[in-house]
Amino acid sequence: MRLSQMLLVTLREDPAEAEIPSHKLLLRAGYIRRVASGVYAYLPLMWRVLQKVSQIVREEMDAAGAQECLLPQMQPAELWQESGRWDTYTKAEGIMFSLVDRQGRSMGLGPTHEEVITAIARDMIRSYRQLPVNLYQIQTKFRDEIRPRFGLMRGREFIMKDAYSFDADEAGMKATYEKMNQAYHNILRRSGLAFRAVDADSGAIGGSGSQEFMVLAEAGEDEILYTEDGKYAANVEKAIALPTEVEASPFTTAEKRETPGTETIAKLCEFLNCSPTAIVKNVLYQAVYDSGRTVLVLVSIRGDQDVNEVKLQNELVKLAGNYGGSTVIGLTVPDATAQAQWAAKPLPLGYMAPNLSDSYIKPPKPAPVESKAAGMVAPKFLRMVDKTAVDLKNFVTGADEAGYHQVGANWGAEFTLPELVVDMRKAIAGDRAIHDPVQRLQTARGIEIGHIFQLGTKYSTALGATYTNEQGEEKPLVMGCYGVGVSRLAQSAVEQSHDKDGIVWSPAIAPYHAIVVIPNMADAEQVQAAETLYADLNQAGIETLLDDRNERAGVKFKDADLIGIPYRIVTGKSLKNGKVEVVKRATHDVQELAIADVVSTLKQWLIEATR
Repeated sequence: MRLSQMLLVTLREDPAEAEIPSHKLLLRAGYIRRVASGVYAYLPLMWRVLQKVSQIVREEMDAAGAQECLLPQMQPAELWQESGRWDTYTKAEGIMFSLVDRQGRSMGLGPTHEEVITAIARDMIRSYRQLPVNLYQIQTKFRDEIRPRFGLMRGREFIMKDAYSFDADEAGMKATYEKMNQAYHNILRRSGLAFRAVDADSGAIGGSGSQEFMVLAEAGEDEILYTEDGKYAANVEKAIALPTEVEASPFTTAEKRETPGTETIAKLCEFLNCSPTAIVKNVLYQAVYDSGRTVLVLVSIRGDQDVNEVKLQNELVKLAGNYGGSTVIGLTVPDATAQAQWAAKPLPLGYMAPNLSDSYIKPPKPAPVESKAAGMVAPKFLRMVDKTAVDLKNFVTGADEAGYHQVGANWGAEFTLPELVVDMRKAIAGDRAIHDPVQRLQTARGIEIGHIFQLGTKYSTALGATYTNEQGEEKPLVMGCYGVGVSRLAQSAVEQSHDKDGIVWSPAIAPYHAIVVIPNMADAEQVQAAETLYADLNQAGIETLLDDRNERAGVKFKDADLIGIPYRIVTGKSLKNGKVEVVKRATHDVQELAIADVVSTLKQWLIEATR
């Protein structure tokens, strides 16, 4: 492609809308253009990158035995209501674009396709002889992000590969899952990315287990915790670890003490001269279920620990049936406005005890029978205790009175241990690893570009997707699902690999392998040599740009660095010796090559770079 004929507009200054390097560079280098909040046009250079990524994904999916298909982007609400996720996606997470068509039917633009593919399997798979089946697609997805940002990293429209597998049993599903796990490693390796595969929370997708693939980058939205021995890595939302050792409490006798101005753990430790590991703090949450029922949750946890709200929400979802619901659509720390809705009297904030009286909750008002749960607040606190607080002795905690704490307290004496004992602590860097306490968790930032799930029978049971086994019994299909953000992967590569001059593409996914630059368009010898090289390189399968614009040489060199083409060939002063200058973008290494050796040398470099 000749740059004189390409729609390419580069910018010298960072666009005001861009926050992270990759977003700035993709805009500056003319790869993408913002059309609306979270919606971008993929311009010619970007589209070539996306095609390269898609081809790698397609080859690895095909090699793993998956079959490509294309599913509808518009999906009927009925399927999502069958799975129980309609309210979760349109109300709780609120990320699905939903609409009502002219016949009054509710529809959604697909953020994911579990329901659609399961309905197809329900209609088409009848016998164990048809299994296993693994179907995938590469298409546009839609998610109504609350705060679209970072360009293609968190947009409202994006390109994704999603695959769905169907097996006869759990063993078969795990075998397919392992094939996809290997395929994902291959995709990232072939794309030239440094990454980690980590244990992850399954979120609204569900299932018994999942793994995320994180491209390592400082601008990553996710925190990864891992051990140096390589035996453990997890997203902080899922991570488990042993907390730091407990320091003995200095109190041996239970008593209520005046502790003015100690509404924070730090102030309390300073006032009482004790360790935060000797404190039980009590954190209040307000959970709203899809039934409309509000539940006030009191979490007791060791004073030096923080609540992992993802883990807490997962525990609350397990209890949804107790409150007439199926999922949690809201989880917050209630502010003054929220408290005014249900509190019968002012709460002793900062001084709450594990046995905070239920009398703080207003008695429920009678509700119409047809909306029995809607808008009602459960009359009792749901009390939960984190495992870090269970074995504490002579601990310090609130006394349900502002300015006072209980010291020397014990479970089974001053306080009743809550029945719900769960892991809700947020693991942090420096914690001891469970598999080897000598290993300490370390932290890194990552960009999630892939997520694979062991779904089991969650969707097949909900939608009635069954098959007949060898014994003639009807069994639910056992499923897995596997997603890769194609457009996100492309931007992640830029976030991970750039320098002060611009993008540094891996040859495997670069829009072009080489760019031939003519420094002086008025020099017939330079033009002729460039034209010959341009034709020879393309004919040899080396995708090449020709910068034949009437611009100064410095502008052309800056643009070549900015757009990140792996190899730059300059038909300049060296021509008098029958040579051209070749620059490797990644290292800025410069060497002169005889014109006759350029094609063979670049072919060899590309082979080495894409092994």
